Amino acid sequence: MRRARWMVIAFILSAGIARADENPAAHGKSTYGLAGCGLGSMIFGDQKGWIQVLAATTNGTFGTQTFGISSGTSNCVESSGTQGARTFIEGNREALAKDAARGSGETIITLSAVAGCKDARAVGAVLQKRFAQLFPGEKTPVDQVSQNVIKELRSNSSLACGKIG
Repeated sequence: MRRARWMVIAFILSAGIARADENPAAHGKSTYGLAGCGLGSMIFGDQKGWIQVLAATTNGTFGTQTFGISSGTSNCVESSGTQGARTFIEGNREALAKDAARGSGETIITLSAVAGCKDARAVGAVLQKRFAQLFPGEKTPVDQVSQNVIKELRSNSSLACGKIG
């Protein structure tokens, strides 16, 4: 069993080396797919599909995502403003939709902080009131949802979201 584990680790690392020239994360650009940041994002980047399962497994197996978020390494750089809000919304779409339907929750608090909004409760109330327009359906592309939410945060001056311009 131990030998098999080391073989998997060697495979993952060799795949990362082989793809280093194709992976934007290997060149200091913080791009990652659905698996999030961590060693998996550095090896597999933002490739689409099932490869993200392997990226997430790599992150979980080595604990690099938690460490990276805490230390700002492993492709886990803090972003703010519009891009930070977009990244957060796209990575947390389902949880944000649930919290927006309720009008409160952790994702709304975090989104408010990333966007620099002065009152997370007010953001929650607006997202709840405009839920049908912001989250039109499950099949709506995630980039459209993030565009809708950011546009709402930007256009509603009472929310005072100072980090998105």
